[in-house]
Amino acid sequence: MAIYEFETRTIYMTKQETFQLEFENHVIEGLKAFPKFLSSKYIYDDRGDELFQQIMALPEYYLTEAEYNIIDSYKDNLRKVFNTHGAFDLIELGAGDGKKTKVLLKELVTNKVDFTYIPIDISQHAIDELTNSLTTLLPDLEVQGEQGTYFKVLERLATYNKRPKIIIVLGSNIGNLDHPQAIEFLKKIKDVMSDQDFLFMGFDQKKDPLTIQHAYADSQGVTQEFNRNLLHRINKEMDGNFPVNNFEHWESYDPETGTAKSYLIAKEPCDVEIKKLKLKTTFKKWETIHCEISQKYDDDTVEWLANQSGLKIEMIYEDHQKLFKDYLFKIKK
Repeated sequence: MAIYEFETRTIYMTKQETFQLEFENHVIEGLKAFPKFLSSKYIYDDRGDELFQQIMALPEYYLTEAEYNIIDSYKDNLRKVFNTHGAFDLIELGAGDGKKTKVLLKELVTNKVDFTYIPIDISQHAIDELTNSLTTLLPDLEVQGEQGTYFKVLERLATYNKRPKIIIVLGSNIGNLDHPQAIEFLKKIKDVMSDQDFLFMGFDQKKDPLTIQHAYADSQGVTQEFNRNLLHRINKEMDGNFPVNNFEHWESYDPETGTAKSYLIAKEPCDVEIKKLKLKTTFKKWETIHCEISQKYDDDTVEWLANQSGLKIEMIYEDHQKLFKDYLFKIKK
């Protein structure tokens, strides 16, 4: 629970209320900026979660199956590495539906490894769904789900210091950050790690540009509806009047920098009012809202990020099609 003080009044806010306030402040900042922007992390409500599950099932979206292949192929090795120092806390940032993690969890539980699973996600709905499914799938598993953004949760990770921590970040979620932000993120993780802790993180790799382009601009239009959910949320939660169908999803990929960018583009000029925020804004024809980056990597780039962050690469795991890699890090001494 967060506490805010205004003059002589103290206002207590729940995590959900705090997150909603952050969302509203972000919308004001993003729509007043030039060029306009809105973060993709606010896509995720019940509908956003559902659409992302659909995206992960698309044939063009290779990332999920590639990383699933890695974890399934190396689960025995990962179990032994994670259990190097005995009992541990397994902390997952951006847990989602846990499809890939469940393979690892089952391996750990089956082999009677002593650990607690702490899934963390920006979506309370995702945490609830994952916890409920694990109760059925692995009833002996101890689960302590927590809702929150990465940087907020990282501030609390330092309290998990009674035994070693295994911090996992799957799905190349770090790709949503530019390099300076990624270094800051990795430094924050490093700062809560001890010498016995591991960081296991997915990094999508540079590859045929068309493969990447198709992954984020699928032929069925699911990704477009996913990104439009940002506007639906603003309309529903902030009394906005975005003409949602007037905005089209556009994806671009620069193979030189390895950066994929997602936009919503106004097909026609429009005026938008968000009553709860007392905000009015205008869109010209073809004006953009920048929603997301999805950075792609190679070993040299990941090694550079690690060195800049005070980490070192211990092991590299790759899927059989050589599309994706998971890296195991420790603190650099």
